[in-house]
Amino acid sequence: MAGVTDIYSLYSEDPESGDGAGSAGSSPTPDDDRRRRDNRGNRGRTGGRRDNAPRSIVRGVIGVAGELLITAGVLVFLFLGWQLWIQGIALNNAQTNDASGLSQQWNASPVGPAAPGSTDAAAPPADSSGASGASPVVMAAPAETKQFAVLYVPRFGADYKRTIAEGVDAKAVLNAGGAGHYEQSQMPGDMGNFAIAAHRDGWGSPFIKINELQIGDPIYVETQDGWYTYRYRDTEYVTPEGVDVLSAVPQVPDAAPTDRLITLTSCNPLYIASERIIAYGVLDSFTPRSAGAPAEIAGLTGKGA
Repeated sequence: MAGVTDIYSLYSEDPESGDGAGSAGSSPTPDDDRRRRDNRGNRGRTGGRRDNAPRSIVRGVIGVAGELLITAGVLVFLFLGWQLWIQGIALNNAQTNDASGLSQQWNASPVGPAAPGSTDAAAPPADSSGASGASPVVMAAPAETKQFAVLYVPRFGADYKRTIAEGVDAKAVLNAGGAGHYEQSQMPGDMGNFAIAAHRDGWGSPFIKINELQIGDPIYVETQDGWYTYRYRDTEYVTPEGVDVLSAVPQVPDAAPTDRLITLTSCNPLYIASERIIAYGVLDSFTPRSAGAPAEIAGLTGKGA
């Protein structure tokens, strides 16, 4: 019987209790139930700690990434504010002073033709190309990046004036806040197309109001020889590859020019620049320097910021 008792005792031990108490047919005691519940709770808590560890790492990574994105966004807004506002004010003041300096320099050493009616024998004969009675003088192309003209557009502001330099390189010319002359196009007053470019947003935004031009608006270009008065005619929009707008006859590159045009080009829409906005004007008159500036801008030429 000893052998039977030993086998029975093996099956009657409760593995959960650890003390060999109880039998296969006996009911669990309250202490047994409590120990089982405690063991299950301990296993659950241990497993929860293991499961929470990866989630804590993920939450930490997401938190750091979010903070970095917020910081980057703030820096972007600060940069835009600096470029569109603070830098713009500085560039506009510099442009006003540069433009005034050119006008003062030309007034001090005039080289253009005499006004109509002058006794100066060197004055060119008058023709019907301008209301002033003077033929438009066409200057030679200047050296690259050299400022050679001043642009006045009353529609852009009562005190608006910007320099025009040779070339349209962004770093060397346009980022200074003025306009640049397309070297393959004609010079002011010449038969054909005097084409210029400028930024519409950022870098002083000199052409930000190009879309506000109205038919007949004056566009003045001052050089050492005098003032060319163009009248705005129309606007069109083209892709960045639409370079035929720079032709002597815009969009008809093989045609012979019969008009003296000005073309203003800039990016469109604002802040996107997926296309180009093109504003055309036609020469209305030329006023030699000896006759004085046109009345509308007479108080603006030579005046600094």
